[in-house]
Amino acid sequence: MSTRLHPSVALTSLLVCAALAAGCQTYDFEPVAPAAISVPSVEKTIAARGSTPNLMLLVDTSGSMLEPMNPASSACRSPTTGVLCRGEGCPAGCPTRWSALQGAMDSFLGASGALARMGLTLYPGKQLVQGEQCGGSDSLTLELPADDDPDALRAHALAINAKLRGIPNSTRGGPTGGTPTGSSLQYVGTLPQLQTDERGDFVLLLTDGLPNCNENHEASGASLACRCTLIDCSGTFERMGCLDQNGSVSAVKALRGRDIQTIVIGFGAETATGHGPAVLNAMAEAGGFARKCQTDADCGTGDACDLAAGLCQRRYYQAANQDELAHALRQISERFEGDPCLIELAPDQFPPSPKLARVLVNGEGFGAGDDTWRLKDKVGVELLGSLCARVQASSPAHPARVEVRIVIPR
Repeated sequence: MSTRLHPSVALTSLLVCAALAAGCQTYDFEPVAPAAISVPSVEKTIAARGSTPNLMLLVDTSGSMLEPMNPASSACRSPTTGVLCRGEGCPAGCPTRWSALQGAMDSFLGASGALARMGLTLYPGKQLVQGEQCGGSDSLTLELPADDDPDALRAHALAINAKLRGIPNSTRGGPTGGTPTGSSLQYVGTLPQLQTDERGDFVLLLTDGLPNCNENHEASGASLACRCTLIDCSGTFERMGCLDQNGSVSAVKALRGRDIQTIVIGFGAETATGHGPAVLNAMAEAGGFARKCQTDADCGTGDACDLAAGLCQRRYYQAANQDELAHALRQISERFEGDPCLIELAPDQFPPSPKLARVLVNGEGFGAGDDTWRLKDKVGVELLGSLCARVQASSPAHPARVEVRIVIPR
């Protein structure tokens, strides 16, 4: 995206292609020629994209995934020694993070396989860093499918599920290693299939731990600047054990700069307490897919709506068990499916008055009105009546090209 900055007025044109076959709205940023206005401006166009987005699942398979989902449960400790179980040593009444993730993904991939062209990347990768399994993702487990056919997408989603199911809930051949989140995000950002012009591109990051494994971390374990994620950040882990917030947020920002949005799900106690919320909040906000809200109720128990931003205080999706993870995935699915008559706007894109906005459908302009459109506070432009019906009647072969032009005084 290229922009030209001037001090006076910002003119933002927003184009959205509504294709009901997939029920999804996604966007692409492209430069446009100067508009016929007599004042300096900042100009950009969000151009219409294809109907089926790309979604790369970036799944954490670090060793902590073998820990119990609820370590406080008596079922998760040996009745004789009190030692916490791990992996295959945990009884049926004590699901591990990995077994809970497998159950939730089984439901999501089975029900929402046609939602997007999905691929799968696991991390850490097989490459060792300083002799430890701390390297970022270095290969795709399953590539994004080339076919948009819903049956083909569902079949591919089931293949992804089989890959996840094939990783044992065991210390022998199961999840292992550290949490190289930053370098793994960098890897998926290099994939050509996630840098498309014709459709939306997303990364779904699902992690149970705090990012680490950055051998080039700016701090060392001997420094107070190192927020150690391990029992001991010395020796091999002098830098790799330090919390890699800056590296991970920078990687998310780099993805966003390529118009790839990052969806962040935290899974387990480490992402819900301590440094976890601040780190994942920063990643979620930088990723462009933070949790939206209009009231506190939209954000769930223990959270609140930041009414000024239209976002939940906890910007990322957090799950403490299999059911909560399945619920978070359903919420994400609903946002992907979207409403063809609602064009979401960022907080800084809202005009101060409907008089400073105009909606065009396939080049035909409409002012605000009961049968055309209205501004929905902190959400975006909502199409109404016959104009909404016109967009709902669109199809991938005959899309409705919706453009929202907004003048924002500076």
